[in-house]
Amino acid sequence: MTLLITYPHQSCTPNFSGALTFQAAKMSTPARKRLMRDFKRLQQDPPAGISGAPYDNNIMLWNAVIFGPDDTPWDGGTFKLTLQFSEDYPNKPPTVRFISRMFHPNIYADGSICLDILQNQWSPIYDVAAILTSIQSLLCDPNPNSPANSEAARMFSENKREYNRKVREIVEQSWTAD
Repeated sequence: MTLLITYPHQSCTPNFSGALTFQAAKMSTPARKRLMRDFKRLQQDPPAGISGAPYDNNIMLWNAVIFGPDDTPWDGGTFKLTLQFSEDYPNKPPTVRFISRMFHPNIYADGSICLDILQNQWSPIYDVAAILTSIQSLLCDPNPNSPANSEAARMFSENKREYNRKVREIVEQSWTAD
């Protein structure tokens, strides 16, 4: 069985085949079983504007792409992320980072995301689709009271026009970034 994952950028295309199924079955821990279930669900019923898959046949490391929500300053953007899962998943959240350059009140310079469900509000009911959907929602609904990027938070609160201009620059960069 071969599964095909489509990504908007070649550099995001994982080397993915049915070998993952064999590898995951061979080392079936609760975390790996849950991630296989999450992957299957994400492929069967993908939420609008998100894509994700294990990287290089490693169920514990995923590449994902979030598309900027329509009719927002993020519209048209293509933003790459990685999700690193531990054997404690789903009891502990994955480590999620943007690979794409971002300008957002709740995203650190290293791509780490300040989002409650990835920290103190984590619940095992969240799956990969819920994580990515929450991050996509955060793009256009930041929390300036919990800033990871103080410049973006200040600009978002005090000068929305300039903030939106900077976001549009990031969107344009996302079209050509590797």
